[in-house]
Amino acid sequence: MKAGRLVSILLLLQTRGRMTAAQLAEELEVSVRTVYRDVEALGAAGVPLYGDAGHAGGYRLLDGYRTRLTGLTPEEAEALFLAGAPGPAAELGLGAVLAAAQLKVRAALPAELRAHADRISGRFHLDTPGWYAHAEQAPYLPQVAEAVWNGRVVTVVYRRWAEPTDVERRLEPYGLVLKAGRWYVVAGPGPRTFRVDQILELTSSDEEFTRPEDFDLAAYWTAYQRDFYERLYRGEAVVRVAPGVRLPRAVHDRVDADGWTLARVPIESLGHAQGEFLRLGADIEVLEPAELRERMARTIAELAERYGNSTSRCGD
Repeated sequence: MKAGRLVSILLLLQTRGRMTAAQLAEELEVSVRTVYRDVEALGAAGVPLYGDAGHAGGYRLLDGYRTRLTGLTPEEAEALFLAGAPGPAAELGLGAVLAAAQLKVRAALPAELRAHADRISGRFHLDTPGWYAHAEQAPYLPQVAEAVWNGRVVTVVYRRWAEPTDVERRLEPYGLVLKAGRWYVVAGPGPRTFRVDQILELTSSDEEFTRPEDFDLAAYWTAYQRDFYERLYRGEAVVRVAPGVRLPRAVHDRVDADGWTLARVPIESLGHAQGEFLRLGADIEVLEPAELRERMARTIAELAERYGNSTSRCGD
């Protein structure tokens, strides 16, 4: 639309300074003749825009014609652009909106703050999913986001781990959380937490709900994670680890004379702990509980026997 194109011309000239009609036409994907008409329209509207002819010419705004964001420090300007994660925004259907918003904010920044914003954008890139995790497909994420924003009830068919696995639920979506590349919706009544990628079907409605005034999404999520870990780690193991080895969530008690560290580690189950500790090979020794130590010893003995006979097996 012409109005949007006129705003884009203003923002481009504020951001980049002098630009030729050809450069503007290429950026906006229109003809040079269209740019000429748009520039005339801006001039007729009172915008202090002028053009210079010749090889080094082009259009530019009079110095000082700029909408500025006041009160921002350089650090705040950097954080503002670091917070704009394009991947999650695109998943929410807001990729183009984010790009347009960043262009507008950047154009409104004073020159010195714009330099800080450009530096942070060029030197830091946020990529939230883990290396070995497959991207979770959440086809109903935009609809859930719309329901969150508009305060509308949705009915979903949700797949859970317990029987019956596929259940129908009426949700009052309070908010969305992105954790390690995976989207969660916090919804009433409850509230409760649901993985968006496990929604198999979704039906939107015009039914409105009232979000509790005292509901704090960030505080809820912090408490939810704390409760999750308390329920997840129901035991503890005492281990010795080699120098330089650090275990997540471990409490390190002391360092032995040989440099090994004695530590207490919360564990989810004996089987899960065994698999995690075996990854460290000879850099860990399990001391307690006795059952876990026995399981480790038994598995290591079986591996030693298997690989000890590998030469003869290869020769057969």
